[in-house]
Amino acid sequence: MSAQDVGAPKPRVASGARRARWFPILCEAFALGLLLLVALAGTGRAAEVAEPAAPPASGGLIMRAKGGDQVVEAVRLGTDIDMTVSGLTVRGRVTQAFRNDTGHWVEAVYVYPLPQDGAVDTLKMVVGKKVIVGEIKKRAEAQAIYEAAKAQGKKAALVEQNRPNMFTNAVANVAPGETVLVQIEYQAPIAVSAGEYSLRMPLVVAPRYISPGTAPTPEGRAKIVDPKVAGAINPVTLTVHLRAGFPLGAVASATHTVDVRDEKGGKTITLAKGQAPADRDFVLTWKPVPLAAPSVALFREKVAGAQYVLAQVTPPIAARGGPPPARDIVFVIDNSGSMGGESMRQAKAGLLYGLSNLKPGDRFNVVRFDDTLTVLFEGSVAADAANLTRARKFVSGLEATGGTEMVPAMAAALRDDSERDDGRVRQVVFMTDGAIGDEQGLFDAITAGRGRSKVFMVGIGSAPNSYLMSRAAELGRGTFTHIGSTDGVEESMRALFDKLESPVATNLVARFEGTTSDAAPAVLPDLYRGEPVTLAARVEDLDGVLTLSGVIDGRPWQTRIRLRDAEAGKGISKLWARRKITDAEVARSLAQITEDEADARVLKLGLDHGLVTSQTSLVAVDKTPARPADTPLLRSDLPLNLPTGWDFDALFNRKAANGNADAPADPEQQVAQLDLPQTATDAPMLILTGLGLMALALMLGAGGWALGRRKVTT
Repeated sequence: MSAQDVGAPKPRVASGARRARWFPILCEAFALGLLLLVALAGTGRAAEVAEPAAPPASGGLIMRAKGGDQVVEAVRLGTDIDMTVSGLTVRGRVTQAFRNDTGHWVEAVYVYPLPQDGAVDTLKMVVGKKVIVGEIKKRAEAQAIYEAAKAQGKKAALVEQNRPNMFTNAVANVAPGETVLVQIEYQAPIAVSAGEYSLRMPLVVAPRYISPGTAPTPEGRAKIVDPKVAGAINPVTLTVHLRAGFPLGAVASATHTVDVRDEKGGKTITLAKGQAPADRDFVLTWKPVPLAAPSVALFREKVAGAQYVLAQVTPPIAARGGPPPARDIVFVIDNSGSMGGESMRQAKAGLLYGLSNLKPGDRFNVVRFDDTLTVLFEGSVAADAANLTRARKFVSGLEATGGTEMVPAMAAALRDDSERDDGRVRQVVFMTDGAIGDEQGLFDAITAGRGRSKVFMVGIGSAPNSYLMSRAAELGRGTFTHIGSTDGVEESMRALFDKLESPVATNLVARFEGTTSDAAPAVLPDLYRGEPVTLAARVEDLDGVLTLSGVIDGRPWQTRIRLRDAEAGKGISKLWARRKITDAEVARSLAQITEDEADARVLKLGLDHGLVTSQTSLVAVDKTPARPADTPLLRSDLPLNLPTGWDFDALFNRKAANGNADAPADPEQQVAQLDLPQTATDAPMLILTGLGLMALALMLGAGGWALGRRKVTT
């Protein structure tokens, strides 16, 4: 049987926390000190403020001003991230320091990621001795306030959500030589799988493929530097205060080298080298000591007279007594341009591992896609030696090129020609970095075609689109697995196949007895061995009982939890609101409510709980004008790193050769993202403050900063 091709070309194959206490009088000194530390520990690269000229052809730090030919050097950026884990939640504080090293008044605009299930609720802007606190407004209203302040020469900051895991921040009227601090805070849940707890902090947004004819996305204005030319930019400092709520066993990061130190109530985790470039996501994992893991974790919080609870339950699933059921597995591999380099090697290794773990009685197929599509076999075939040999040869020869048309590939994988229920389990293993702009199109395809299939998303690379992966897996009643390096392929895929072969808990239902409740998610997902179920709810009081029930391996299962047994927690109300927002968006995807109804629900939740959403934004404005009315304001779109492992040349220089690419050839439209910062605890803050004061004294002694055309060592 010959491969089935959809699209013009044949398959492209080849041989080859304690909160930091802000003392306003020290803010400027702190910012200068932080920036100096970043500069001293940075790349050692010299940058120069340029006269009006064209941006460099690839990468670089010179940016064209919006609406004109004049260009300005990107505003200097220092980033600090501080996170405090309390049981099942994390409170993150993101602080970024801007220093305008040009002779112009500028507006700094940048794109950055956050956890897709995070709830952004705080914005502060510090200028000199002033601390300006942001307010949640309707999106259009916040934008109008910001634009008016910008036109009037006032300091202003605006935080807008592009996607649940991607935000844009704009800071207006930064004066020549001036430093501005922008701080964002958020709340997010902790993930648990197979008894392992994990925290992911996105630090880079990958370029997104935009299908022809699709409107450009808000993040499309950012520029990516070529690491071979400019080196890694945007250094980050990061601290995690880990208070797990149980005795800790192993604490590790597979993405960064970290130092782990004991502190009261838990541990402190920092980057071993003090800082790292924002070119990959930060992932931290921890486990309880043997035999000490709680089977039930329940937390509560009272806000504005309302009670909120957060439950995370890992049911005691016994090992399967007999062999697993026979399966039909469809492997889908993304070989588009964004997968070039390390990501392609990871994906191929993962798929080859999956093929090697098929068992007698299983059937399979392979789908590969870029902007074209190939289905290897006409239908699912037996996992025998001949078919597996052909599949391995096909996968080994794949190379990354072309655009990322994900929707047709998902539709092809979900196509189920079996009309009879023969007891076989149908599973789709979809391997991609998720670098597309039209996430909703993929969600619609899963909703329309999932049938009896279960969709398991495998995120490839150092910065996969976790929002797309998690939502797609939720809609597909599967799970999301991340592979961050070729060294971790076998371990990650082994864990995934353990899930695929494990008993599935279905028909899960949560009931609150003895009290009224509003729980989220509204519909609980299927449950896999080692995968806990997480539920947030607003309840009238704590005199009730939470009952979780379902069917595990054909047998009924149930557990009961008294709400009075819950431990005190923080941020649970915001996580509940964030989850309710997700429910509204899922209901829209499933056509259960209209677009207007979904927007209205999201707007109310955002305003009531002070969250940044698709319908609300945070805006902070200084009431005193700073920029003279007759002085022009230039826009500076901050340059960003390419995720580590991505091939810059393959990604951005392909269009001329092949007529297609994962991102536009125009450097002005190359999509990228920035890393997020958060504040440190008291001790590091005092250290940085002291260093900042020393740096300030040294700078003053050296004669201050010169404006105009000059060189600055970074």
